[in-house]
Amino acid sequence: MATPPSQRRATRNERLDRLPFTRKHGKMLFGSGIGWALDAMDVGLISFIMAALAVRWNLTDTELGLIGSIGFLGMAIGATLGGLIADRIGRRQVFAITLLVYGLATGASALATGIVMLLILRFIIGLGLGAELPVASTLVSEFAPKRIRGRVVVWLEAFWAVGWIAAACIGTFVVPVSDDGWRWAFAIGMIPAFYAVIVRWGLPESVRFLETKGKSSEAERIVREFENSAGVAHPTPGPETQAIAIIQAQEEAEASSERPWIWSRGLRKRTAGLWTIWFCINLSYYGAFIWIPSLLVAQGFDLVRSFTFTLIITLAQLPGYAVAAWLIEVWGRRATLATFMLGSAVSAALFGFASTEVTIILFGCLLSFFNLGAWGALYAIGPELYPTNIRGQGTGAAAGFGRIASIIAPFVVPLVIGTGGAVTVFAIFAAAFAVGAAAVALLPELKGMALRDS
Repeated sequence: MATPPSQRRATRNERLDRLPFTRKHGKMLFGSGIGWALDAMDVGLISFIMAALAVRWNLTDTELGLIGSIGFLGMAIGATLGGLIADRIGRRQVFAITLLVYGLATGASALATGIVMLLILRFIIGLGLGAELPVASTLVSEFAPKRIRGRVVVWLEAFWAVGWIAAACIGTFVVPVSDDGWRWAFAIGMIPAFYAVIVRWGLPESVRFLETKGKSSEAERIVREFENSAGVAHPTPGPETQAIAIIQAQEEAEASSERPWIWSRGLRKRTAGLWTIWFCINLSYYGAFIWIPSLLVAQGFDLVRSFTFTLIITLAQLPGYAVAAWLIEVWGRRATLATFMLGSAVSAALFGFASTEVTIILFGCLLSFFNLGAWGALYAIGPELYPTNIRGQGTGAAAGFGRIASIIAPFVVPLVIGTGGAVTVFAIFAAAFAVGAAAVALLPELKGMALRDS
C-alpha cells in the first residue's frame, strides 16, 4: 500500500535534489573532474606520441592505426564491464580501480621496447579509461541538484578540455625535445595511479547505489553531510515519522528489486537513440582529433608547429563546454545536443577544405568548440535515461558501443586519405555528426526532472 502524499516524508534523493549547489558538491565535482582530466590527458597524449613514433620508429600507417585503435578496443570492453560492475560494487570503487589500472599501465608504457609491448599496454590502459568515464558521470549526476544537474555534468565534462590541453602542452613542450620525449610523456601519464587513493577515500559513494544495497545508515549519513554543507537543520523524527519512513523504505526496496533491461519496452527507443549518437560522435571525434597532429605533419608542418596548432585548436574546447553548460538548462538537453552536433557537422566539412594556417586554426577551433560542447550535453543526458539499478549498465553499454566507432576511426583516416584526401575524410565525419543530430529526436527531454530510482 502506497504512502499517502500528505504523509509521505521526502526521500533521501529528493532531499539531495532540493539542495543548492554547496561546497560539498564542489568538492565532489572537482574530485571527479580531476580524474576526468587525467583520463583526457592520457587519451590526448597518444595523438602526439603517434606522430613522434612515426618518425622515431619509422612506423607505417597501419601500425599507427593499430596503436590508435587498440586502446579504444580496451575502452569498449572497459565501458561495458565498468558500468555493470559499478551497479554491483559501487560507483566510487570502480572509479578508483580504473584510475589505478590505466595510471600504472601508462607509466609502464614509458618502458616499451617495441610496438607489440606498446599495443598490449595500450589495451590495458583502454580497459581503465573506458570504465572510468561513464562511472564518473553517473556518480556526479546522482548527487547534483535536479534543477542544475545537466549543467553540473557538463562542468564535469569540461575537465576533459583541461586534460586535453595538458596533453597538448606535454606534446608541444616534452615530446619533441629529445628522442625519448615520448617516454617522458608516458611517465607523466602515471599520475592517475596516485590519484586513485584520493578518489577511494575522498569521495562519497552514491546514495542511490547504497539504498539499492540496503545500506540506509551510510546513505543517511552522506545526505546529512550534504545538508549540513547547505545549512539544513535535521529535526529529530518522532514515532509517527519513523513509521512512515519504514514504510517508505520498504516501498523503495520493492521498487529497486524490479530490475528492468535497457532494451525493455519502455527504454528501447531511448537506448537506440543514445547508442546511435555515441557511435557517430566517437567516429568523428577520434577520427579527427587523434589524427590531426599526424595530418598536419603530412602536410609539411614540423612536429613543433603541428603540435602548436593542435594546442590552439584544443583551447577552443573550453568555451564550447561553457556555452553548452549554460544552454542545457535554458534550451533543454535535446535542443542543446542537436545544435552542437549540427555545428560539428558544418565545422568538420569546412575543416576538410582547410589548407592555410589561418583556415586550419579557424575551422579547427570551430570543430573543437561544437564537438566538445556536444560531448558535454551527451554525458549529461545519459545517466538521466535509466533507473538507478541499471544506470551504470545503461551509460556504460552506450559508451562501449560508441567505442566500436573509435576503434574503426584510426583505420578509416589513412585508408580514405589515400583515395579521397582530407576533404572526403571530413565529409564522412560531417555526415556522422548529422546522423547523430537526427538521432537526438529519439531521446526524451528530461530537463528539471528527478532521476528515476525504479
